[in-house]
Amino acid sequence: MDNQWRAQFDAEVTFANGGGLRTDGFRLDVPGPDITDDELAALFVRHLGLLMVAEVRITGRTMIEEPHKGGRGVPARPGPEGNSRRLVELSHVVTDGMTTLPGWPAPRITEWLTREASRANYAPGTEFQVGRIDMIANTGTYVDTPAHRFADGADLAATGLERLADLPGVVVRVPAGTRAVDRLLLAPYEVAGHAVLLHTGWSAHFGTGRYGAPEAPYLTGDGARALVDAGAALVGIDSINIDDMSPAAAGERPAHSALLAAGVPVVEHLTGLDALPPTGFRFTAAPPMVAGMGTFPVRAFAVLDPT
Repeated sequence: MDNQWRAQFDAEVTFANGGGLRTDGFRLDVPGPDITDDELAALFVRHLGLLMVAEVRITGRTMIEEPHKGGRGVPARPGPEGNSRRLVELSHVVTDGMTTLPGWPAPRITEWLTREASRANYAPGTEFQVGRIDMIANTGTYVDTPAHRFADGADLAATGLERLADLPGVVVRVPAGTRAVDRLLLAPYEVAGHAVLLHTGWSAHFGTGRYGAPEAPYLTGDGARALVDAGAALVGIDSINIDDMSPAAAGERPAHSALLAAGVPVVEHLTGLDALPPTGFRFTAAPPMVAGMGTFPVRAFAVLDPT
């Protein structure tokens, strides 16, 4: 039985909108024999899906060691390793004073309300902290929406979740030493409706002087147009920019221009792409719904499908 427990009890339920319910000898899966009556009452309400419950009175309770029969309140035991979904972090941590883009302002993380100061506003033993962050939008791992490039483009608030969340993903492994990701490198991949993540390995240099070096990998304009033509939903990269940042590029941004003109969000400064399989995962990089801004940090992550 592996120490599984069930509770047998009588319950009298009173509803907030009138009426009641009574059960006798009800049996319910519980996490363990030390569950309290209040915890058992909440589990009972959840198991039956009862709404507008004002009170549950538990009586005649006994604990029985027997296998679980299945219920909403007790989480299922995890299956064998590899058979449950897994979350993979793909974002850099935002810290006070960090460098994302060399020469650009660093975030300042402070406190607007300290725990000590809050004690004057609350009951004894109750305290809160309210933080404050002052930063530019291009901090850490962030998403570019069309408004970042085009004055009349969709901003963060106008970019739909279908472009940012729960997208099927595909990883494009860029060969070591390759700078320009072009149409031919992308040709083998099925990208329609997918988040296309370019794994260059350059994130290993994040926070160092080398991260902004001229040899940083990028997506060519022709490669970007190929992804647009193929129906990519989002494009991300683990490099300093989706475009070439070297002096030879003369400030041109063909990848940004092609992708954002087509409404394809761009996620830059990803990390951890080596932990992803080529396919078989879902990708999310959703920012707050801020009107009037085209770029903002995201918590980018992947959900790996069970195998």
